[in-house]
Parts: sequence; C-alpha cells; structure tokens
Amino acid sequence: MAMGFFLIDSEGKLGETARKLRKFATLSAAIWAIATGLSIISTLANILGTNLSGALDSNSMRSFISQITLGKYMFIQLCLALIISSIVFRIRAVAGANALLLISIAALVAPIFESHSASSGSHALAIGSLVVHVVAISFWVGGLFAITFLNPAERAIALPRFSALALWAAIAVSASGTANAWARLNFEGAWSSDYARVVIVKVAMTAILIGFGYLNRRHLSGSLSLGAKQLTRLLSVEIFIMVITTLAGSKLSTMQPPLRAENSVLDPGLAVAGIATPPAPNLWRLISLYDPDALMIGVLITAVALYIKGVVTLSRRGDKWPVGRTVAFALGISAIDYATSGGLGVYAKFSFEYHMLAHMLLGMVAPIGIVLGAPITLALRTLPQGRTSEERGVRGTLIALLHSKPAGIFTNPVVILAFFDGSLFVLYMTPLFGNMMQSHLGHLAMNVHFLLAGILFFHVIIGIDPNPRKVPHLVRIVILFAAMSIHAFFAIALISTSTLLDQGYFLSLQTPWNLDLLADQHAGGSIAWAMGEIPILLALVATFIQWMRDDTRETKRIDRNEARLAAMGEPDELAQYNAYLSTLAARDQEKE
Repeated sequence: MAMGFFLIDSEGKLGETARKLRKFATLSAAIWAIATGLSIISTLANILGTNLSGALDSNSMRSFISQITLGKYMFIQLCLALIISSIVFRIRAVAGANALLLISIAALVAPIFESHSASSGSHALAIGSLVVHVVAISFWVGGLFAITFLNPAERAIALPRFSALALWAAIAVSASGTANAWARLNFEGAWSSDYARVVIVKVAMTAILIGFGYLNRRHLSGSLSLGAKQLTRLLSVEIFIMVITTLAGSKLSTMQPPLRAENSVLDPGLAVAGIATPPAPNLWRLISLYDPDALMIGVLITAVALYIKGVVTLSRRGDKWPVGRTVAFALGISAIDYATSGGLGVYAKFSFEYHMLAHMLLGMVAPIGIVLGAPITLALRTLPQGRTSEERGVRGTLIALLHSKPAGIFTNPVVILAFFDGSLFVLYMTPLFGNMMQSHLGHLAMNVHFLLAGILFFHVIIGIDPNPRKVPHLVRIVILFAAMSIHAFFAIALISTSTLLDQGYFLSLQTPWNLDLLADQHAGGSIAWAMGEIPILLALVATFIQWMRDDTRETKRIDRNEARLAAMGEPDELAQYNAYLSTLAARDQEKE
C-alpha cells in the first residue's frame, strides 16, 4: 500500500523510496509464507491429535489441503504468499503495486471464510464483518509500519494520506468488531457474561481512542513538516490505540462466546446456508426480512460514502451534479443490498426461483442504476491531482486504467457479450453452480460476478461514463439483440430441464415450503426469461435515443462550422468538395 498510495511516483513509476521498501516487502512476504506453512502443519497436527512430525505424513497432508475446506483455504494463502514474495521485488510501477495489494488482500482473507461455522447462525454477518475487521487492521498497522521506515521529508508527504486512511480503518475495525460480536452473542441473555463485558469495553475504549486520534491528527494537520516530538506524539497515539484494540481482541479469542439461543434448534438451513429456514415467502416477509451480508454492506457503504463525498466536493466548488444521476446510483445501491441482504437475498438461499430473481436484479436492474449514476465521471471530476508536477496521482491512475489494454479488451463488444450471457451456461449447465452454492465464498463470488458482468455490459451499451472503446450505435443494437436471443435460449433451456442443477444443495435444506424442486427450477427459468428481456428492451430504447441525440449534436456541429466559414467568407465543406471535383474534371479535359 505504501508503494502505490503513500509515496510519490514519477509518471506512474515507483520512486526511489518505494523501490527500497520492496526489500522489506519481500522479506515480510517470505516470513508470511513460512508462518502460513507452519500454521498448516500445526493445524493438521491438532486435528490428528499428534505432534508436528506426525502431521508431515504426505498422505495426511495431501488429504488436508485437497479435501478439507480449511486446508484448501490455508493452502491457497500459502501459494499466494509465495507468489507475492517471488514477484514483489520485480514491481516497477504503481499499477503493479496496486495489483500486488489486491493479491495480498485475497491471501489475507482466504482462511477467514472457514473461520465461522454455518451452523452457528448469522454466517454472512460473522464472516463478512471478520473480513472487514482483518483488512482494516492490516491497512492500519501496515501503513503505520511503512510510515516509520520513511525519512522525515517523505513522512511529511505521506502522513496526510495515512492519517485519513487510519481514521477510517479504525472506524471500520470498531464497527466490524461490534457486528461480529453481535453475530456470535445472544445479547438479551448474555449481558452478565465475561465475553459480553469484554466486548463492551473494547468497543467503548476503541471509540474513545479513535476520537483522541482524530483530534490529534486535526491538531497536527497544519504542519507541513513534522518534528521529532510531533511525530512521536502521532505515532504514540496510533500505537496506543492498536495495543488496546489488540489486547481486547486477544482476550476475546481465548473466551467462549455464549451461543445465540436460536443456534440450539436443529435446522438444516442453519447447517447448510448459515441462516434459519424462513417461513413460506409472502410480500411482507420479502420486504421485512433482513440477513446482513457484512462484506457486501461494507463495500456498498464505501461506495456510497465516496459518491457523496464527490457530490459534496463539486457543490463546494460551485459545480452542479445532476440530481437524477444521484437518484439512479442510490436506487442501484438499494437494489444490490436488497438482492444480497434483504428478503430477496434470504429466500435466494432456499429457492432456485428466488435465487434467479436475485440474479436478475443484480445482473440486469441494479447495474443500470449504477451506470446511469456516472461514478467514473464523478471520480474524474473530484479525485485529487498529483502532489507534485511529476506524480500521476489518484486521478491520473484512473485515467491510465481507462486507457489501458485490459480496459480495451474488457470493453470489446464480443467480450462483454461472452461475459454477460456466455457465463450463464458455464455456471448453470455445469456442476459449478451446485459447488458454489455450498459455501459462503462461492455464493459471494456469484453475486459479484452477476453485478460486475451487468455493470460492464450496460456501461458499454448505455453508459455515460468515458469508455476506452468507441462502440458505434449500430453495433450496440446488434449486441443487444444478440444478448436478448442468448438470454431467451438460456431461459428456455432452464424451463426444459429434467434434472436438478444444484448438485443436491436445495434438497439438503429440506425446506418445507419448497418440496417440488424441479418445478421451482422451471419457475426460475420463467423468471430469467421475463426479467431478462425487459431491461434489454429498455436499453435498446435508450440506445436509439442516444443515437438520435448524437446525430442531432453532430448536425448542429456541422451547421455551426459552416456558419463560421460563411462568416469568414470561406466556402463550406460541400462547396469545397464541389470545387475539388470541378478541378479534377478540368484536368481530365486538358489531358484529352
């Protein structure tokens, strides 16, 4: 993070200090890989009830990392840590540093998805909040370590960004820790437990310390260069906050939380989906039920906060931002939350029909609102420039990404069609769908895929944000008709199926109101057909409107150009072309 975000770059290339930090990053990644390897061995030894040497048996180790879910995730973390340690020293540009940061986050959170038993309830809340908790702590602690390795001049430049990041990371740590504790506790009957007392103390102390940290940063924000005493004061406050938070977290990790009362009830829904089986769906339950997916909610809150900040920045600058775009973005965010955490998201785990309804909302409806909200345009108008004349900055990095080769590939009409519609057959007509429904990570990956595929598709077709590839309107219309045909074919294929596609997932739930699973699957196909056609038809109408508006603007531009030439006493383009043809005809006559 320090290499790609805190330090000054030179036109997208890492500076000298960032290149020096690569040595420390290489060593850290190597230690991380070794620690992960030892953790795998000790975990297997604990499972087998043997010593470390007994866990080194090749057959046992192979079974652990290939058949046991926890072992798979830990092995993925080990492989990613090894990849990071082997390539971090080769990083030369900010883009590479940011890509490595994403890989590091993936490696960091991989084992977390198996850290909470589905049968304990509130699975999406517990796992998602823990992911947010760990990532926020890593940003906070890792950024502080990086700051301490910088010289005074570089530290003065990096501190403003670190301070902003640390403040929000501390808030995320506190909020996610509270949510995770709530997911594990039955607070109505656990107020007298030691676990609940420690949780309350941790939350209160963290909130107080965050307030002190904010006031401390605010007091020092006016200093262009921090002296030794000021730096010591800032770092001391940060370290003190971290120590208190870490000690409380360590204490909680050694204590057994009181289980929620509903976890004692035998329910296949709890064991398989991580949530109690809901009653038969009706309109009120679809509206009122809510099972928070903390990770998705964290992403949505971040997106909304950044969007609001952008609009406020424009307003303070005296610029206007269309209200319709803000409303469209808000509706898109609301649709995502409803399809993942709302009543629809709840029933999507127990019925293929409602799963397909959530899929259509994520892939067909919500992306239209997000695209019409023009978040890229807002970002380009409000993101900060480079801190020096040579630095690309956050805004420059976004521009470079929009003009990169991968962006050109992903906005190719053929690619977006394959990504948007072709992936449906890969997911649902293979065992992939059933396998992904069995885990929270697989379910999350499906939702993210539906959303990103829809956003990419509608961005190219009806988007108002800058597009690295200029797609003619006629090609867009062809793509829309092709998408409509492919989607209809997919829906008919679902309706015509004679076997279940979920690999036994919905059967294992034993949902009392969903006994005819094949009929439920056919109903999902009907929803895919109906809901898939309407958004595409609306996009088709919008494309025609955009085409006519572009033609009108082009006609007005030509008219203005001709009027300008006429005012200057110059012939217009048609007169110039006719004169050119007359000249050619005269030359031909002279040759004859």
